[in-house]
Amino acid sequence: MDAGIRRLVDISETPVAMRMRAELILERAGWAAQVFQRYDRATTQSIADAAARAAHARARDYAERVVRETGFGVVEHKVQKNELSSLPFVDYYRDWNFVDPRVDPETGLLEIPRPAGVVFALVPSTNPIATVYFKVLSALLTRNAVVISPHPAAHETCVDATRTLADAAVAAGAPEGAVQVLEEVSLPLVNEFMRSEKTDVILATGGTPMVRAAYASSNPAIGVGPGNAPVYVDASADLRAAAARIVDSKSFDNSVLCTNESVLITLESVAKALERELVRAGAHICDEGQTEALRRYLFHERGFNVEALGRDAAWIAAQAGFKVSPKTRILVTPIRLIGVGEDLSREKLCPVLGLFVARSHAQALMQARGLLRYAGAGHSAAVHSTDEQAIIDFAAAVEVYRVVVNAPCSQGAAGFGTGLAPTFTVGTGFFGRSSVGENVGPQHLVNWTRIAWPEDAGRRTEGGGVPRLRHRGPLPRAPSDGVPGEGREAVAPAPRPGSGPGGLSREALREQIREIVAAELRDLLKDGG
Repeated sequence: MDAGIRRLVDISETPVAMRMRAELILERAGWAAQVFQRYDRATTQSIADAAARAAHARARDYAERVVRETGFGVVEHKVQKNELSSLPFVDYYRDWNFVDPRVDPETGLLEIPRPAGVVFALVPSTNPIATVYFKVLSALLTRNAVVISPHPAAHETCVDATRTLADAAVAAGAPEGAVQVLEEVSLPLVNEFMRSEKTDVILATGGTPMVRAAYASSNPAIGVGPGNAPVYVDASADLRAAAARIVDSKSFDNSVLCTNESVLITLESVAKALERELVRAGAHICDEGQTEALRRYLFHERGFNVEALGRDAAWIAAQAGFKVSPKTRILVTPIRLIGVGEDLSREKLCPVLGLFVARSHAQALMQARGLLRYAGAGHSAAVHSTDEQAIIDFAAAVEVYRVVVNAPCSQGAAGFGTGLAPTFTVGTGFFGRSSVGENVGPQHLVNWTRIAWPEDAGRRTEGGGVPRLRHRGPLPRAPSDGVPGEGREAVAPAPRPGSGPGGLSREALREQIREIVAAELRDLLKDGG
C-alpha cells in the first residue's frame, strides 16, 4: 500500500478506519490465496526456494539491524537462527507434499489438500526475523497467503525482511499479495485482523496476552504458551559435557528463546562437581546477596523486568548492583524453593539460571513437575544422563511435549540439532492450553478433504491411482480498473501509482470506503432503534 493510500485509509483511529484498513489488506490476501491454491507442486517449491535464498542472503544484515533496533540479543546467534530458518528449513520439508492428492493404500481414502487461505501471523520481539522467515516460508510451501504483524520493538527490520521475501516470491511467480506486512501496528488494528472473517487462521507467537487474544478472536488459532524449561542433571551424567551444553544453551542469543533452560535441578552427590564445571564453562555462581539482588532486579509487581530481556550476563549483574567478569556467559542463582514464593523459578528470558539441589531422584522429578505447573506446562524440558531408564522416567514424569536429551535445550527443542521439526512456534498442547502439541510447521496450515468409498466397493477412480486435479496453474488477473472477477477467482495486481489495492482507482477506493462507512452507520442506527 503506497503512502497516499495509507494516509487515505488512516484518516483517524476510529474503529471504522481500522476495520477498513484491515479489510483491504485481507481482501488482497484472499484474492492471492485463491490463485495460489491452483499452483502445482514444482512451481510452489520453486517459489519457496527463491524466497529462502533471498532470506539466507540477508541473514546477517537483518541480524545486525534487529539487534540495533531492539537493543538486545547477540548478532552471531541471530545470524545462525536466521540462516537455519531459511534454506535448511525449506530443505527439511522438501520431500513433504502439501500440494498433490494422495491415496491411503490401506483404506483407499483419497485425500485432497486444502490450504488454510489467509494466515495472520504475529511476530515476537525475541526472534523476529527468524520468525518472519519461518512463517512466510511455511505459508509459501503450503500455497497460503500470509499477513505479517511485526512486534513494535522490531517493526522496521521485520517490514523490510517481509518485503524482501515477498519480492523474491513474486519474482518467482507467486501471486502478488501472497505475502504482506503491516506497515503500521497498533493493538486495536491487530485485533481487527484477528476478528475479521477474512482471516482463516491466526499463527500466534508472542506473549501470553496476545496468544490468549488470538484464541478468543473466534477465528481458528495456532498459538504457544510460555516456556519455563527444567533441566535435570543426574548422577550418571558426564558433568563436564552437561555443564558446557547448558551454558552454551542458556547464553545463546542471551537466552531469548522460550525453549531455554530456566532452572537446573541436580542431586547433592554431584552438585559441587557440577558447579565447578559450570564455572569452567563460563558461568558465575551467585552468593546469597547476589541472588537476592537479581531477584529484586529481575522481578517486580508487574512481572519480569523487560529491561533485562536478552541482555548479557555482565550487564545484568551491573544493573543488579554487583560485578562479574566481562567474559561471564551466564549467572547461576542457587534457590531452595520452586514455585509460588520463588520468582527465580519463573521464566527468565535472559542468561540467569536457577539452581536447585534435590536430595533424591524422586524429589528431582517432583520439583521438575512443580516448575512446569508453576509456569511452562506443555513446553520443553531437558535431561543430562547416561541412564536410559532414568531418562525415560524423567520424560514420562514431566508434563511437556518435547524432552531434549544430552543436548542444549534452546536449540534442541526448537528442532535444531535434534530429530524434532525446526520451528519458531512451539506447541504446548493440552498441558499448556494450546491446540497443537507438536513443533508447529507448514503441515499445520493445510487440512485434507478425505473421499471415502464403501469398504466392499474399493476405489472408484480410474486405474486406482492418484487422480490429477483440474484447473491447475494461475487464474487470470483481476481487471486493473475494477474488482475481482466472478467467484473472486483472481488476484489483484500490484498497486499502480495513484491506485489502491487491487488496482482500484483512488475514486473507486473512496467510493468503496464511503459504502463501508454508510453500511456501518446503517447497522448502528438499526441497533439503536
